[in-house]
Amino acid sequence: MSRAACIGVPVVAAVAIWGSVVIGDSLQDTGETETMKQGHRDAETPALKSLTVRIVHDNNPFDDRLQTAWGFAVTVTGPDNKTILFDTGSDGTLLLDNMALMDIDANGIDTVFLSHAHDDHTGGLVGLLTVHPKVDVFLLESFPKRFKETVRGYGAAVVEVESPREMCAHVYSTGRMGRQVHEQALVVRTVKGLIVLTGCAHPGIEKMVEQVRALHEEDILLVMGGFHLGWATEGQIERVIRTLKGFGVRYVAPTHCTGEKAQDLFLKYFGNRCLRAGVGSAITLADLK
Repeated sequence: MSRAACIGVPVVAAVAIWGSVVIGDSLQDTGETETMKQGHRDAETPALKSLTVRIVHDNNPFDDRLQTAWGFAVTVTGPDNKTILFDTGSDGTLLLDNMALMDIDANGIDTVFLSHAHDDHTGGLVGLLTVHPKVDVFLLESFPKRFKETVRGYGAAVVEVESPREMCAHVYSTGRMGRQVHEQALVVRTVKGLIVLTGCAHPGIEKMVEQVRALHEEDILLVMGGFHLGWATEGQIERVIRTLKGFGVRYVAPTHCTGEKAQDLFLKYFGNRCLRAGVGSAITLADLK
């Protein structure tokens, strides 16, 4: 299996200039958005018609067979069974054990995408690389030098991300967001709309979704991951929910650092379009109407 494969196609060169880039926690328009977007879309093949996202590491339970621990990791598998691992959780042994119980072959991981440098999202990487080093690891340029050297030491390829870019057909990074904690989100383009995965949403979940909307003129089907709202008041959470609904987000799957209060409020306002998420849960494109 090619280490350059990502949902079934070779990794392509990064998009050098995008219409909007992140400056700290804000968006700055460069005046080239429409040209870049249209040229970007015209070069693409039709969007993905099938997709499966499975949570393999989380502090929220779902499947009683699996272990929980603070952290987050999901696999994203396309129609030809090429697989991205989004984050790696905090514990490599737990990650591999859960994947085995879910019949996910660690050697079938083609690409690793790290949202940010916190241990609860990167701590499982060495465990994976110990058994399967020949992967491409997409991480932010601002990751510590020692971390990158460790990854390369196992034989993996480090792909540094700074600006928004296309990783491969239908799969994108938002580029670096945030001031104190740098973070990137993963965006997958499907025939039903965009799927957005966030690790912890330290820059603000609404700001990360706003960045996705600035970069892609398509409906947002699902936002899934850590929303970092465990600290927030009910009023603050409700404002975030109103913003996401105003953006046209169709489904949410809040987990990890979202917090119980926020999860309850998302369920209240999104109803059956708030999907239960925890270790072992799976969402397919067919599930999303």
